Amino acid sequence: MIPIYSQKNRIKFIVVIVALIIGAATITYTNILVSKLSEREQELVQLYAKGLRYMINAPSDDNIVFIEEEILSSNTTVPVILTDEHENILDFKNISFPENISDRRKNQLLQREIARMKAQHAPIVVPWAEGSENYVFYKDSALLSQLRYYPYVQLLVIACFALMAYFAFSYSRKAEQNRVWVGLAKETAHQLGTPLSSLMAWYEYMKSSPKFENEPITAELWKDIRRLEIITERFSNIGSVPLLRDENILQVTENAINYLQNRISSKVDFTVASSFAPEITAKVNVPLFDWVIENICKNAVDAMEGRGSIRLQLSLLGKSQIALDISDTGKGIPKSKVDSVFLPGYTTKKRGWGLGLALAKRIIDNYHRGRLYVKSSEIGKGTTFRIVLNR
Repeated sequence: MIPIYSQKNRIKFIVVIVALIIGAATITYTNILVSKLSEREQELVQLYAKGLRYMINAPSDDNIVFIEEEILSSNTTVPVILTDEHENILDFKNISFPENISDRRKNQLLQREIARMKAQHAPIVVPWAEGSENYVFYKDSALLSQLRYYPYVQLLVIACFALMAYFAFSYSRKAEQNRVWVGLAKETAHQLGTPLSSLMAWYEYMKSSPKFENEPITAELWKDIRRLEIITERFSNIGSVPLLRDENILQVTENAINYLQNRISSKVDFTVASSFAPEITAKVNVPLFDWVIENICKNAVDAMEGRGSIRLQLSLLGKSQIALDISDTGKGIPKSKVDSVFLPGYTTKKRGWGLGLALAKRIIDNYHRGRLYVKSSEIGKGTTFRIVLNR
């Protein structure tokens, strides 16, 4: 059984597709508006050019005044530059300049504007006297330019808010998961206390009773009591900040495997190897780190169906980290499931809560400030988990 939030990749994909559809619709609609506004501005400039042509052959001064006031002056938004056939500037409209600018500097800026206008629109030719021609250069108004880029700015703002909401949701979810983990750990440690106290009392009774003198069951009972004490300590550490110490990592790993070997299938072969000096240490909390190795190895034994080999290889990663690779000869993990194996509730077993690897990753990532991930996996050949610890 996989909880709903474990389907986050699929949900993210759906959200991204919906966002892309909304973004595409927004951009398309805005581009339609931009196109219509651009056409109107072109018509306005065309009307401006027609007004200039009419003024050349106007029959009376009244008509010229009308054309100038009602047509030429009506353009208050579209930047326009009028030049002769040699692109000498004759007039311009709707172009602003800094105060106290020299005529030379103004002319330079107008020439730059002409270059920009050429890049946007072809100039309009206005026939002039004696066969000469004038040119009307123009570009998009500030309103049209803003509208053209508006959807992209809008999408950027929406994306920023979406990211903020996503991180806020993720933080809230992690905080809730943390409270569940801590509550579960403390309650488990509390519940283990009562039967553990009873077992210790029975152990003391058996140890002092002549009836059980030299009985191996007494020693085995003590081992199990010590094991329960370690488990209780593990859960207590989950509910608090564990203390990390510099431990001989090779010795700690060998001790964990020695304990496991006597409690799982004898058909599983364990190997512990190291590529560095035996005295190398790493910062670990031994009870919790043993728990991680136990969970990974038990999952490996299940994947091998109780028959195969598990190799633990220690190596240095630079000067500040140590890697522990745990490799098995099990079924392997499909690529589509590699990211899911650490999710609480993910399990391929008929009986199981799917908490082992999730708990192991939490112990390494959160408490040891290290990393636990699937280094490699191949169907039918096995899987390698890598634990990265700090020295």
